Order: sequence, then C-alpha cells, then structure tokens
Amino acid sequence: MNKILTIVLTIIILAACSTKKDMPQTATKKVEVKNSTVITKAPETITDPKATEVWEPEPEVVDASKSPGSAPSDAIVLFGGDNIDEWVHYDGSPAQWTVSDGIITCKPGTGNIKTKKIFGDVQFHIEWRSPSEPNKKGQDKGNSGVFFQRKYEVQILNSFNNRTYSNGQAGAIYKQHPPLVNATVKTGDWNTYDVIFHAPVFEGEQMVKNGTMTVLHNGVLIQDHSKILGTTEYIGPPKVIPHGDDHIVIQDHSNYVSYRNIWLREL
Repeated sequence: MNKILTIVLTIIILAACSTKKDMPQTATKKVEVKNSTVITKAPETITDPKATEVWEPEPEVVDASKSPGSAPSDAIVLFGGDNIDEWVHYDGSPAQWTVSDGIITCKPGTGNIKTKKIFGDVQFHIEWRSPSEPNKKGQDKGNSGVFFQRKYEVQILNSFNNRTYSNGQAGAIYKQHPPLVNATVKTGDWNTYDVIFHAPVFEGEQMVKNGTMTVLHNGVLIQDHSKILGTTEYIGPPKVIPHGDDHIVIQDHSNYVSYRNIWLREL
C-alpha cells in the first residue's frame, strides 16, 4: 500500500512541475540596486500613442530664414558690419581694429580684442578670411584664433596648401585636438566656423566635468564633441584653472586676418 501511495504522489508532483513549466511566464526585468539585483515586473504595455507625446514646454519660434551666415532672430550679434562696439581691448579701451565695407580686419600690434559681455555655453558663428602672404608659411601665415572664456582656442590659420603641426592648423583645438579634416578654402575666400561650446564645470579647484567643442568648418564636421583638457597652451600641457563665465577673444597674431558675421546664441 505504501509503495502504491509513493508512486501516486510522484506522478502528481511531476505533473505539477510540468504544468508550471508550460504556463506563460510574466515578463521581468533586472534592476541593479547597490550591488544587488532586484527582479521586478515589466511595465505595462502602452497602446495609446498619446501616452508618449510631450506638449509642454513648446519650443520658441526662431526666424532663421535669412541668408546663410546671418544671425537668427534670437542671436546676440557681435559684429553685423556697421561697427565694433561689442568689442574692446584687454585693458577695456576701444578696439582699434579696422572696420570697412562690413568687415573687421586685425590691426597688427594693437592686441587681442574681447567681447564686452561674458558668456558660458554658446553656439558661436564667425566668418574669417586669410590675407595674401606668399612669403610666409606654417604658423606665420594667416594666424589668429577664437578663445572661449579667454582660455580655450579654436585655431584660425591659412591651412590652404600650408603644412604645419596638425594640432595647430585651422580648426584645431590648439595643441589638444587636430581637426578631423582640413576644410580650408583657398586664400582670399571666406571660411566659416560654427562652434558649439560647452564650458567645463568646477567644484572648488577641481574640474568635475570637461568642457567640449563641436566645430563645423565650412559646413564640414571637424571637431565632434571634442573634450577640452584644460587651457590651450603654446608651451607645455593644458592647465586646469577654475573659472566662471568669461569673455570671447579674437587673437592679434600679427596677421591681417579679416572677419564678418559674428554672432552667438546662449545655450
């Protein structure tokens, strides 16, 4: 009798296990919680497309229908062709660079110019043109640069048929990141930079988040979210110097480099 009972119980247990195995299982997902794994049920299936629609806030309307290079309606115009009033020299004196026919041209020996206002994260647009300097080469040919927050330079250089060190040619984040390609047009033609600059973040003396730059040169991507390692030094490695918002600077490197259509959008 005991033997028969044992056989029956065994059959019942096996049948129960088989039934459990064949039953549809509830979808689960793993969630990591402080070195532990917690099994939770999957979220309910969404069948209504409206459940994933976001209506607020509504993006602001910006007029960008003007000619290429023109400032959109929400931009801060730093040079629109009439005057250089948005710029001063380092000591705060009026900028002495030449303004003629809607163009600013560096006046060598007068020094760098900087924006009167200070900025953080920006979308920045500038157009520049190298002078004819047939007897110059390398870093002496059409050299200038745009410094964000006075510390982080995107190099301006006549890199059309003019070889120099790669992390110092046009479009380089100076001495840190060479451009992905050389998109420089021939001498005398206008180049365009469109830069997305995100400033580094500091806590006390520590940089807790690197700044980044994305650069389009004549519409070609040449810096793709490149990480700023610190100041762009001429000699030696980058330096980490804590700071806040600061001026944008255009460099006087003793070359008659010209500029037009300078504007930015604060991000």
